[in-house]
Amino acid sequence: MKAQSLDAGAERRARLGRARLMLLFTPELCPAGSEPLAILERALPHLDVIQVRIKEPGFCTAPARSTCDWARRVLALVARAQSDALVLVNDRVDVAATLADEGLAGVHLGADDAPPELARELLGPEALIGLSTHCAADVARAEELPLDYLGFGPIHPTQTKGITRGLGSEAAWIAAQASSRPLFPIGGIDATNAGELFEIGRAAVSRAILCAADPGAAARALAELLAPAD
Repeated sequence: MKAQSLDAGAERRARLGRARLMLLFTPELCPAGSEPLAILERALPHLDVIQVRIKEPGFCTAPARSTCDWARRVLALVARAQSDALVLVNDRVDVAATLADEGLAGVHLGADDAPPELARELLGPEALIGLSTHCAADVARAEELPLDYLGFGPIHPTQTKGITRGLGSEAAWIAAQASSRPLFPIGGIDATNAGELFEIGRAAVSRAILCAADPGAAARALAELLAPAD
C-alpha cells in the first residue's frame, strides 16, 4: 500500500511538473445566470490543474459540505471527459482527506490555513500540497516546507481580491528561479499579459476564463501563450 501511494504521488508530481494552466474554479465569480460546470466543461480541454475554490459572501472560505459537494461535481466532470487535469481544493485539508480516495489530488493552502506540515501529516505522501506566496522571503521559507508547488502573486491588479497594485512579471520570474518547485504566478493574468510569463510557462487564473464570453477560447489562448514554441 505504501509503495502504491508513493507511485501515485510520483505520477501526480510528474503531471504537475508538466502543468501550465491552472484554473481557480470559483463558481461565485461566474456571470449571473450562467452554469459554472458548463463553463468549466468548455475550458477543460486546455486545463492542467483545477483548484476548486468555493467562497461565501465577503470571499470567506465556504463550509466543508459546500466545498465537498462542488469538488465531487468537478471530479465527476473530469472523469466523464477523460481529462488528465489534476483536481485540488482550496483551503480545506479536511475535504482533501475526505475525497482522497475519490481522486482528489490535494489541497492549496493560504497563510491563514493549516500549516503545510500538518497538511502533509494528515494527507500523506501522495497528496499534492500548494502554498500561496507573496514575496521573495515567502518563497525562500517555502523551500523548507513539505510542499509540491507554489502560487505567487498578485502579479497584476485583480478584481477578485480588490488589489490595485501587483508585484509584476519580473518579480514572478525571479521567484520562479528561486523555487525548486513549480511556481504558478497568479493575480490579474489574462490573454493581454500572459505572454509576459512565457519564460516561466505557468499561470493560475480565474476571471480570465470564468468571465470570458467564450471560456474555451480563453483557456486555449492562455495555454498557447504559456506553451513553448515548437
